[in-house]
Amino acid sequence: MRVPCYRKSFFERMCWLYAVRLLSHKNPWTICLSLLASTHVVGTVNIVSVLAMAPVISRDLELSATQFGLFVTAYYGAQAFWSLPSGGLTDRFGVARVIVVSHIIMVLAAIALSLASSYFLCLGAMFLMGIGYAMTNPSTSRGVLDWFPSDRRGMAMGLKQLGVPVGGIVAAGNGALAEWFDWRFIMLWVAAGIGFNGLLSLNLLHFDKTSDRRDFVNPIKSIIKVTRDANVNIFVWANGFLNFGQANFFSFLTLFLTEVALASQSFAGAMLGCVHGVSAIARVVWGILSDTAFKGRRSTLLIWLCFTATIFLVLILMVDPGWRLWAFGFTSIIGLGITIASFAPVGQAIGVGMVKSQLAGSAMGYNMLGIHIGGMLGPVVFGALVDLSMTYQLSWLVTALMVAIGTTMIAFWFRERG
Repeated sequence: MRVPCYRKSFFERMCWLYAVRLLSHKNPWTICLSLLASTHVVGTVNIVSVLAMAPVISRDLELSATQFGLFVTAYYGAQAFWSLPSGGLTDRFGVARVIVVSHIIMVLAAIALSLASSYFLCLGAMFLMGIGYAMTNPSTSRGVLDWFPSDRRGMAMGLKQLGVPVGGIVAAGNGALAEWFDWRFIMLWVAAGIGFNGLLSLNLLHFDKTSDRRDFVNPIKSIIKVTRDANVNIFVWANGFLNFGQANFFSFLTLFLTEVALASQSFAGAMLGCVHGVSAIARVVWGILSDTAFKGRRSTLLIWLCFTATIFLVLILMVDPGWRLWAFGFTSIIGLGITIASFAPVGQAIGVGMVKSQLAGSAMGYNMLGIHIGGMLGPVVFGALVDLSMTYQLSWLVTALMVAIGTTMIAFWFRERG
């Protein structure tokens, strides 16, 4: 039976033919939110599996701390390169198409990494992985803006971002499995999971069909508009400083625990899983609180979260192989899981609301550009300082300083849109 007043393109007919259809297409809180969250699950499993298996991969490829830092730099560098275009493309072509393409690229990246025969090929695979994940944040955030009411947006963003720590928990399991299975084989399984979720994501095409195409602006014009906004620029670059801290925390946690605290690979992987576990709860709680207790003034909550994170980043300096691993290490690591690892839903809710709705994808893409530049520079600076000083203390201090700078910028110069 034909649907009146709507003619499906060849691309959409093929998508409906191969998609695994879910039960309902009417309630965005069930289908949309679950698929937006699962997109972050598989995207996070992709990169965090590499981080969780860092000691194994570093031994296999004989990498220094700086070389492994370049792994993460290649990933975030690709996101910095492609985030702004991804936002413009989302505003132009819609959420679903961009999400589906992102899955295709992430599958290819995971396969390429598992098959890479040299360090430079691994770097190329990491760059491709970053290109794929760069497309998810602008598109999923635009999906929250399009499909959920403004007074529930913080909660929807928190639930959507719940996919990140869930993916981190799965990836932490991969880190533990790396003691018994080849890390390349594990990455092939990751590719299979991404591909399956990409198939499910084709269901989002239904929601894109209901959007008003007249709201889709020229991607180049939308990018120019958001980059000329001074208030947006402050928020974007402040987030770069904040993600300098988050990227370093996630990238070097397992290496720090195995090299400084002399923990086993399985224990380090379990701690990474704990971080993502508490972050899963915190992200939802912060999203709900930003809608209720803070009455939409999300920047205030963001400032408190990141200020607290700087304290925990200094506290982590006291970790050593003895009792301090539990007294200071566990406290600071879990504290960072609640703060620096969990501020993203609040930041993204601010990001999509600081411009007109037609420019939300571009604003989010621009915001992710700043975030990924911080993520690109952070790990390589952290690794280089470790190699030069032969200790992690200076690296953690510099990381704390960068987070403090970003927090100060938002507190004194950024004005949240009402």
